[in-house]
Amino acid sequence: MAGHGRLCYGGDWNPEQWPPEVWREDVALMRRAGVNLVTVGVFAWSRLEPAPGRYTLGWLDDVLDLLHAHGIRAALATPTASPPPWFSLAHPDALPVTAEGVRLHHGSRDTYCAAAPAYRAAARRIAGVLADRYAHHPALALWHVHNEYGTTCHCAHAEAAFRRWLADRHGDLDSLNAAWVTSFWSQHYADWAEISTPRATQYLANPGQLLDFRRFWSDTLLAAYAEQRDLLRAANPAVPVTTNHVLGDWVPVDQGRWASEVDLVAIDHYPSAVDGGAEEQTALAADLARGWARHGAHRRGAGDASWLLMESAPHQIHTAGRMHTREPGRMARHSLAHVARGSRGVMFFQWRASLGGAERFHSAVVPHAGPDSRVFREAVRLGEQLGRIGEADAGAVDAAVAIGWDAASGWALGHPGMPSARLDPYAELAAAHRALWRAGIACDVVLPGDPLDVHRLLVLPALYLASDATAAWVRAHVRAGGHLLVTWLTGVADEHARIRPGGYPGALRDLLGVRVTEFHPLAGDDRVPLTGGGTGRLWAETVQLTGAEPVAAYLGGVLDGSPAVTRHRVGAATTWYVSTRPDEDTYRRLLTEAARLAGVGPVCPGAPPGVEAVRRRAGDRSWLFLLNHTGRPQRVAAAGTDLLTGAPVDDAVTIPAGGVAVLRERSP
Repeated sequence: MAGHGRLCYGGDWNPEQWPPEVWREDVALMRRAGVNLVTVGVFAWSRLEPAPGRYTLGWLDDVLDLLHAHGIRAALATPTASPPPWFSLAHPDALPVTAEGVRLHHGSRDTYCAAAPAYRAAARRIAGVLADRYAHHPALALWHVHNEYGTTCHCAHAEAAFRRWLADRHGDLDSLNAAWVTSFWSQHYADWAEISTPRATQYLANPGQLLDFRRFWSDTLLAAYAEQRDLLRAANPAVPVTTNHVLGDWVPVDQGRWASEVDLVAIDHYPSAVDGGAEEQTALAADLARGWARHGAHRRGAGDASWLLMESAPHQIHTAGRMHTREPGRMARHSLAHVARGSRGVMFFQWRASLGGAERFHSAVVPHAGPDSRVFREAVRLGEQLGRIGEADAGAVDAAVAIGWDAASGWALGHPGMPSARLDPYAELAAAHRALWRAGIACDVVLPGDPLDVHRLLVLPALYLASDATAAWVRAHVRAGGHLLVTWLTGVADEHARIRPGGYPGALRDLLGVRVTEFHPLAGDDRVPLTGGGTGRLWAETVQLTGAEPVAAYLGGVLDGSPAVTRHRVGAATTWYVSTRPDEDTYRRLLTEAARLAGVGPVCPGAPPGVEAVRRRAGDRSWLFLLNHTGRPQRVAAAGTDLLTGAPVDDAVTIPAGGVAVLRERSP
C-alpha cells in the first residue's frame, strides 16, 4: 500500500484477456499515468485452475514480475466471485436458487451459493494456492478477497445453514417465536425443521424472518470471506487483506459489521445520477465508507481508519438504461472528492476496455480508442494531481455533525407490509445528507454505539430499529449536551422489528417531548403545506406535544394546525422531531438551524453555491479541498498554498469552472 504522502492510483487490470505484448504496452502507459497499484486476478479462476486441482500460474508469475520491475504494486485478488465452468458442472447443488425455487445456471458471474460446502472448500483451495505462491512476492501490496460480496440463495445448503444460524442467535424456539411474533397467522414453530428460508409465498412474509435472513446472509458471506482472509494472513501477516463493498440497500452485507474484519475498508462507487446528484452521491458514498472505517477501527481498538475507493468508472456514469459520458474534468473532480473525504487514493474499473464479454462497453482508463483519447489524457493529469496532494492523506476529515445509519434498520424498513410502499430507507439517509451537503456542513456517518465525543449534532433519518442499547446511546449523547434531530419512523421498533407500544417514536419519546399517535402516508406526488412556506412529502403524522414546542405546523386538511416540526430542550441540548420529509430548501434550512444551535457552521461560510468544501486536519496543520461543481469560475476566501498549482494564496482563490483547488492552509 502507498503510505502517507503517496496516494494509491490505478485500477483493475485483466492481463488474462490480452497477449503479453499488450501487457508491456499497458505497463508503459501505467508509468506514464503515474499508476502505482493495480488489482489483478479478480475474475481469473478459470485461467488459474482450468481443471480441478490443475493450476496454471506461470502467466501470473510473469505479470507480477513485470509490475515489480516497473515499480507498480499489486492488489492480488482471489477469484472466487466467478467459479469456472468445471466447478458448476461438478457441483450443481452449489448453484444458487431463487426465492421462487428456480436454480440458476452457469453463464455469468456469482453463480455459487456461499453456504454450499463444495464452494467454500474450492474457494479455500484456490486462495491457499495463491497464498503459498505469492505471499512474499515483492509486488504484493494488498490481498483483495473475492469481489463485491452480495449473492443470496435458498437451496438446501442455505436452508440448513439458516437453521443453525437461528439456533445460535436465538438459543431456543421459544425465543425465536417471541422475536418473530409467530402467534400471528399461526406461524408458531415447534421444531427447527419446520423453518425454511423466506421463499416466495402467498402473501406477506414474516418481517422477523426476512430481517434475520438478511442478517444471516451477511454473516454467511462474512464467514466465507474470513476463511480466505485467515489463509492469506497466515502466509504473510504483514500484507493487509480486504474485500470491496458494492453500495445499495439491496446488498445483503452489513458493511459496518464487516469493517472490523478487514484491514482496509474498500468500496466500489458508481453514481447513478447524471445531473448534480452525482456529486451528492459521491459525497455520501465517501462519508459512508469513512464511517465504516471509523467504526471498524473503534471495534478493533486501532487508530487506523483507512478506506479506499477500489472501483469507479473513469469516464461514464452508468444510469438506468444508458451510459452517460462524463463531461471534461468531472472524472478528476469526482475522484478528488473521494480523496477529500478520506480515501487513500483512486482506483478504476477497469484499466483497459475489454474487446468482448458482458461488460465490453464498461468505462475504462484505456478505452477502445486507445491512449490517444480524452479519457486517458485526463487520467494522466489526475495522476499528476494525486502526486501533488499526497501530504493531505495525513489529515482526518473535520466534521462535528453525525448521521446515524444502520443496515439492518434499513432492511427492516423495506418490508412490504409497511404503511406505504414508497418508503426507501437509503433515500432518507441521502435526503438528510444532501441537506447538509448543500448547506456546506461536513458530517460523518456513524453506526449506533459509535463514539460521538466530537459530534455536536446527531441526525437520525428513519432509523426504524432501535434496540435498548441504541436508545441508551442516543440518550447518553443528549445528556452529555449533544443536540439531536430525529425524523419520522425512527425508534418505532426494536431490534427484532417488533413495534414498541405506547405511541411513536417509542424508544425516544421522552427525549423528543412528543407522542405520535397516527401515521398519514401521502400518495404519489402529494404535498402538504407547512407554515413558513415549505412543504412535506411522502409522510405526515399526528403529533402530540408532551413538552416540545412547535417549530412548523401543517396547513390544511385533517392535520391543519398540528405540529409538523418540533423542538425540545433537554438540559443543555436541543432535540428536534421532523414528522414529514421536508422539501429540499426547507430541509437545508432546518438542518442549518439545528447545526447553528449546536455551534456548527459551514466548512467555508463564504463559499458560493455549487462549491463543495472539505477540510482535513492533523494537529495544527490543515488542508482545504474546494471543488467547483459549477460551469463558471468561483472565488473563495482562503489562505495558504494551492498544492495543485504551487501558487500562494493570500486571501482568496479562484477555482476554474469544474475545477478543484487543494490548499495547505496557512496556520492562524
